[in-house]
Amino acid sequence: MKIIIVGCGRVGIELASRLQRAGADLSIVDNVPASFNNLPADFEGLLVEGEALNQDVLLRAGIDTADGLAAATNSDPLNAVIAHIAREVYHIQHIVVRNYDPRWRPIHESFKHQLVSSTSWGAQRIEELLYHADVRTVYSAGNGEVEIYEITIPEDWKGRTIKDIFPGEGCLPVSITRAGRAILPEPDFPLENGDVVHFSATMEGAQAVKDQISLSERS
Repeated sequence: MKIIIVGCGRVGIELASRLQRAGADLSIVDNVPASFNNLPADFEGLLVEGEALNQDVLLRAGIDTADGLAAATNSDPLNAVIAHIAREVYHIQHIVVRNYDPRWRPIHESFKHQLVSSTSWGAQRIEELLYHADVRTVYSAGNGEVEIYEITIPEDWKGRTIKDIFPGEGCLPVSITRAGRAILPEPDFPLENGDVVHFSATMEGAQAVKDQISLSERS
């Protein structure tokens, strides 16, 4: 798979290292030659110096034959334009855009770009760890708008049902694992000590589950 990375900063370098280990054919573009010095010594991809909005630079990077492109600079306007060009002019199917400033996120979303916002996701993840230490996150979709959480049923919840724990708004039970066997939960399914329950939820839904758990523990 041939992939172009635009931006040889911290994100671009980490991404390049990961993709190289996965066997991708890489080109990385940056207008600051010194930025390439931070790549791993064993990096084997093509280094392309120049402004990413320059057509010749993009062609030297192989955009006309690329399978994917990551716009990973710290400039949201540049990332948005590069992604738009890659999709509309060169018809690249797999495009991911880095959102550097959360204030630009609505602009990226209006272009319908596949988006990764490390600032928004990182702040939300820290918030979850502060407020939901007893409800573990195991998977994050998008930029964390919906996540899959895991809880282990304690002794004092034994006999309660799925519908006792999940309020039904902003969260959905996904599975229950008991003695190593996973099942799809029914609303009236009785819980046992040690059951591992996975559920998908928004941030608000996860808080509602936590509040429900607190009520169960007090009753």
